[in-house]
Amino acid sequence: MVLESLAGSLRETLRRISGASYIDKETIKEVVKDVQRALLKADVNVKLVLELSASLERRATEEKPPAGMTEQDYMVKIIYEELLTILGEDSKLVLRDQTIMLVGLYGQGKTTSAGKLAKFFHRKGLSVGLIAADIHRPGAYDQLEQLSKTLSVPFYGERNQKDPVRIIKNGLEEMKQLKVKIVDTSGRDSLNEELIDEIKKIKKAINPDEVLLVMDATIGQQAGPQARTINDAVGITGVIITKMDGTGKGGGALSAVSSIHSPVYFLGTGEHMDDLEIFNSKKFLSRLLGLGDLETLLETFKETNITEEEAEESMSRLMSGKFNLKDMYEIWEKFAQPGIMRKMFESLPLTKMPGASKINTQDLENAQSKLSNYRIILDSMTFYELENPDEINAKRIARIAHGSGREEADVRSLLREFKAMKNNMKAMKGNRGFKKLLKSQIRSGNFGLDETGGAS
Repeated sequence: MVLESLAGSLRETLRRISGASYIDKETIKEVVKDVQRALLKADVNVKLVLELSASLERRATEEKPPAGMTEQDYMVKIIYEELLTILGEDSKLVLRDQTIMLVGLYGQGKTTSAGKLAKFFHRKGLSVGLIAADIHRPGAYDQLEQLSKTLSVPFYGERNQKDPVRIIKNGLEEMKQLKVKIVDTSGRDSLNEELIDEIKKIKKAINPDEVLLVMDATIGQQAGPQARTINDAVGITGVIITKMDGTGKGGGALSAVSSIHSPVYFLGTGEHMDDLEIFNSKKFLSRLLGLGDLETLLETFKETNITEEEAEESMSRLMSGKFNLKDMYEIWEKFAQPGIMRKMFESLPLTKMPGASKINTQDLENAQSKLSNYRIILDSMTFYELENPDEINAKRIARIAHGSGREEADVRSLLREFKAMKNNMKAMKGNRGFKKLLKSQIRSGNFGLDETGGAS
């Protein structure tokens, strides 16, 4: 998952708090040091970490939990609230007629993000076009043109034109009937006057509705100076952080955004055009801490083209523990889309509670590629076995493996992953520890939940 190392460290800290018999000053100091180490390892800005640490220790020492809440739960609440300050205020990219200008250095993912944004708006029912205004990077024109063909959206560019302002003005005129125009501008290997002057001229000439900074999560502490310099030049209205799926240093980009007070609109979490996640700070933090995200889970079902009624029925069966392999077979066909299964499991609550099984991230990535293999195995099961997976013993496994042309280990692997998923879903509703934590979250400040109990 995103920031997996940071998530693991923070979740371990929360487990230690929950298991403590009482919270004293020594425990508070140890917890603050744990949080501090975890954030620094994730490349969160040092000054920001020290400020957060001081505030965390002060609040944990001076504040008393309200009636009905344990010291342990209140300590978790304080950690949640302090971490939320790093992520800043939420703001969504409005669905309207607009021109969007993408800025950033080379290698940050601007052109790929332009394609992902185009698909995002296209799926929302808005006509969208792509304008290639990167006149310096070889291949930028061809890359954006190819993405436009893949996405079936209009493209404009002038291959030999060296004036980006002229290209963009001509493109905007050509695409004036479209609702959304996305402009991919030039970058540089590093911040310099030439880049700053160019993006200033473009902004002044076209007056875009949005100026989005595209920032690579892997650059760590360098994110801060980059964000501030570009923001001073053109006034960033929002940020897209890319490559969040492959780094432990994403804290640097997140804290850089915090320093310029611009909202993160999206996270890039993969190479596919669908791997663009709308950023919601409360939902993001809840998942990072292992508190689960019911709304994203339901949204993930809907992304698979399952109807609302089917999604609600599937959720009901999952949560009740009545989910079987027949249901799984039907849904796996829908989950064959890139990234869908990963989103689903990342939305589940913390797995290291009593009665819940641990889901290994690598296993989930492998599961995506195993879906076709698993469906073949399921085709070799009887109707009784599909509806009663607990009855599948060694003899049945041998028969299923032989009938499907697969190894017995493959059949057992399928059953293990199914049971792990089922156990974690049951933990959402059936685990006392999770219920207690969920109640305390709602009662004490939402923890990313709205008044109705859904993720906000």
